[in-house]
Amino acid sequence: MDTSGWLDSGQHFTNSRGGYLTEGRHGSLYALLHGQTMVQGAHCVGQNSQAIGIENEGIYLDVQPPQALWDSLVLFCAFTCQQYAIQATEIYGHKDFNNTQCPGLLHDRLPELRSAVAARLG
Repeated sequence: MDTSGWLDSGQHFTNSRGGYLTEGRHGSLYALLHGQTMVQGAHCVGQNSQAIGIENEGIYLDVQPPQALWDSLVLFCAFTCQQYAIQATEIYGHKDFNNTQCPGLLHDRLPELRSAVAARLG
């Protein structure tokens, strides 16, 4: 951010290991709470104008994320899907669009995430 002159991160939100959510892209929280618009992201080539970027703190190449992070991710994805009328089946990972290791082992759990979010949405 400092060397490129950016005001914020490219992701709309960051989910910490402890399950705490913070706004990454300025204005994202306001847009989400009002469900009207989406702030342009800078998190995934080809998806920045149409996808909410949720960064999960940590690198999960060899270990699973902490339960608090997972639980927060499920709740936040359900809320985001509800606010923007997104189906749980439309939850993807960075790796689905770009050649990257991100989101690590979380990518293998996307079917589980979609199911958990769908269950919360009813």
